[in-house]
Amino acid sequence: MGLLARIESPADVRRLTAAQVDELAAEIREFLVQSVSRTGGHLGPNLGVVELTLAMHRVFDSPRDSMVFDTGHQAYVHKLVTGRKDFADLRKRGGLSGYPSRAESEHDIVENSHASTALSWADGIAKANVVRGRTDRHVVAVIGDGALTGGMAWEALNNIAAGHDRRLVIVVNDNGRSYAPTIGGLAYALTALRTTRGYENVLSWGKKTLKRSGPPGRLAYDALHGLKKGVKDIVAPQGMFEDLGLKYIGPVDGHDTAAVERALARAKAFGGPVIVHVITEKGRGYTPAEQDLLDRFHAVGRIHPETGLPIAPSRFGWTSVFADEMVRIGRRRPDVVAVTAAMLAPTGLAPFATEFPHRTFDVGIAEQHAATSAAGMAFAGLHPVVAVYATFLNRAFDQVVMDVALHKAGVTFVLDRAGITGDDGASHNGMWDMAMLSVVPGLRLAAPRDEPTLRAALRLAVDVDDAPTVVRYPKSPLVDPIPAIDTVDGVDVLARHGAGTARDVLVVGVGALVPSALGVGELLAAHGLRVTVVDPRWVLPVPEALVKLAGEHDHVVTMEDGLVDGGVGALLAQRAREARVATPVQSVGVPLGFLDHATRDQIVADLRLRPEDIVRDVLVALNEPTAPTEG
Repeated sequence: MGLLARIESPADVRRLTAAQVDELAAEIREFLVQSVSRTGGHLGPNLGVVELTLAMHRVFDSPRDSMVFDTGHQAYVHKLVTGRKDFADLRKRGGLSGYPSRAESEHDIVENSHASTALSWADGIAKANVVRGRTDRHVVAVIGDGALTGGMAWEALNNIAAGHDRRLVIVVNDNGRSYAPTIGGLAYALTALRTTRGYENVLSWGKKTLKRSGPPGRLAYDALHGLKKGVKDIVAPQGMFEDLGLKYIGPVDGHDTAAVERALARAKAFGGPVIVHVITEKGRGYTPAEQDLLDRFHAVGRIHPETGLPIAPSRFGWTSVFADEMVRIGRRRPDVVAVTAAMLAPTGLAPFATEFPHRTFDVGIAEQHAATSAAGMAFAGLHPVVAVYATFLNRAFDQVVMDVALHKAGVTFVLDRAGITGDDGASHNGMWDMAMLSVVPGLRLAAPRDEPTLRAALRLAVDVDDAPTVVRYPKSPLVDPIPAIDTVDGVDVLARHGAGTARDVLVVGVGALVPSALGVGELLAAHGLRVTVVDPRWVLPVPEALVKLAGEHDHVVTMEDGLVDGGVGALLAQRAREARVATPVQSVGVPLGFLDHATRDQIVADLRLRPEDIVRDVLVALNEPTAPTEG
């Protein structure tokens, strides 16, 4: 690191010459490729915002001027500029977060990595600056064209446009992509802007043409005025931004630092809300990313930096099983359609889209719209399957309740990356869904334990046409099939241990924790207890058979990778009390709170969710000795 080694703060960047800024940009790209290839992380988005981030820090004065990054996965360059250059443990415990983090730096504001929120944050900060008389401060919000497909962004724009005294600069980072190509009317409008010469350039061409055509006069003036109006109607984004009352600057080449600096300086001097439209290229400067059409470099694992190929081949996992079963169902059921919120490939819907393109709907980063649109499809005779990451369904909770469940709509929600995910940090752990959805009337939720139960759950879910259904599965590797040795009214019995007069313990495993539940059963049996290990598969609502089984045992232990407060165990305990079942239910799961970034195994150990930890806690609850019995 030549120049980069000397950058400890934004002030160091402001002291560079224009030539040095270009040199620094090249160094940063090389650093990102070499570092992220070793750790994994969001490579493509950060390669695309190098010049933009440098220009922002040269024009504005962070942290005095607040910088808010929408989604935050494109903040690696910002971290480097603000003195955080140790990427060796990126997204690992004790290392840098993959998103902005207030614990890391005063330059970071928004930690939540859910999209379309930055403009609302910026609006709030700008309002506070006005109320507190801070007229010398600016707020800069960076939002991608993909995030602009989210409705919350437009709610914010509606409010921002009303605040003419607020020093707020909105940088639209337009690269035509989110996880995949941006879709919808907004995308078409931005594409037109991207592919048409700028308004000023066309107007300059018009002036030169008129000058060559003859002496100036009224006719020439009228022609120029008409040209100016016509070109502005075509090129300037009247319907999107200026008609809202927002000043618009652009489009600007986002890889020309000097041009971006000029545009940002103009916006800063304006004194009110301004939109700066910047055109960038995701993966800029890294050939494998530039040539990739599938956006594999949006987020990568460990890769070979020279080729971009993964060091460890990807395994056939949960998402791949879902993808395959969806295609099978689609061939059998012409009424089944797929809905995604800008994540066609990450959620496994790409194969379905390839075979059934007219039955696949990408609604952009708009989970609320996805849920309600799906309710409309169900009313009209289709069965939508809405595939999202578990943590992103939080955003559509009201729609699940009031638009889907209230109307008894047959909509299936498939939640990828449910439970503890780890390295992406607090906002990406999908641990909220079971507790959150447990209050939705009529909703049924399945937590499959392996490939066969995932396929079976999905087939059953799409057969339900009068209520919402949910199928959740984890990010962890797919386990080998775990067969049932018996079934009790739909509850799978996976193991029975022990005999005689020892106390009976019922161990209930939910989804990804079923293998651990089997381990707990074996360890408890080694302490002389009789143990039955079961998997309900469909955990919401709590099966009556599970309540009955609880009453047949002396102690119940439930294990889930969701919130223990309001989770499956808590609901089973409540149903048992209502049924006058006196058996105590010991609930094991994720405590209420936010989880820092770390590996899944580290988090599981911290939360005492390993089999040996759970067994010790169960033995303490039973007043049993914690040392195994001899023989």
